[in-house]
Amino acid sequence: MTDATTASLSAVPPDDASTAARPSSWLTEARTFVAAVEKICRTDKGARAALRRGEGKPLDSPGVQGMHKIVAPLLPPAALYDDDTQRAHYAIAAMIAAQRSDAHTGAPAPAQNEQAASPAPYGRSLGLTYAAAVSSGGQDGMRESAAEDRLNLLTRQSINGLHRHLPAAVRQLCGKKCPPDWAQMLVDLRAWPRDRGRIGRRWLQDFYRARRAADLEAAKKADDQTEAQPPADDA
Repeated sequence: MTDATTASLSAVPPDDASTAARPSSWLTEARTFVAAVEKICRTDKGARAALRRGEGKPLDSPGVQGMHKIVAPLLPPAALYDDDTQRAHYAIAAMIAAQRSDAHTGAPAPAQNEQAASPAPYGRSLGLTYAAAVSSGGQDGMRESAAEDRLNLLTRQSINGLHRHLPAAVRQLCGKKCPPDWAQMLVDLRAWPRDRGRIGRRWLQDFYRARRAADLEAAKKADDQTEAQPPADDA
């Protein structure tokens, strides 16, 4: 067995019953990578600018050359044998750097803090992020139909199409103050070439389940408010 084959096999996260209750090795690696990139973006403006210049660009394009010094030391060993894995890490690093500082610096939102320490096997999917953007309401909220359309568009993409569409989708979510779970997005992007059907299904299922739960909660609150109102006086 060649070194490349061994690395490829070892890179696949285990999916048996013994590991179902804890994060996959990929998610653990992704959280470490994201934390390192976020720290760099907070503390080194020049490095952040170099990462940002690579957003949406192929691995071997001139705009990505400045990223190698920053990203290469952070890559997991398996990435050295897999262009898709490298591409996913570079893409996430560039998208993190491209957002406003408050999307990746300072104290994370409570949900992100909880997820960082969570033993769950999955992080927050892109479907849940879109559902949260809809539920935020007000000026920062996203129309449900717009979120649904964008999510359906993303799930239909090849790996090249997903890399092409994700930067704009992420900017939109961050603009609504609902940044994605960068680590889970990295895992999904890394696995997309061979598992896009399952990942896309999870995004859509998470979105619709979350929206259904939000609608039920809103209806319950409306009913509670109605019941709490004093009865009208008879004329």
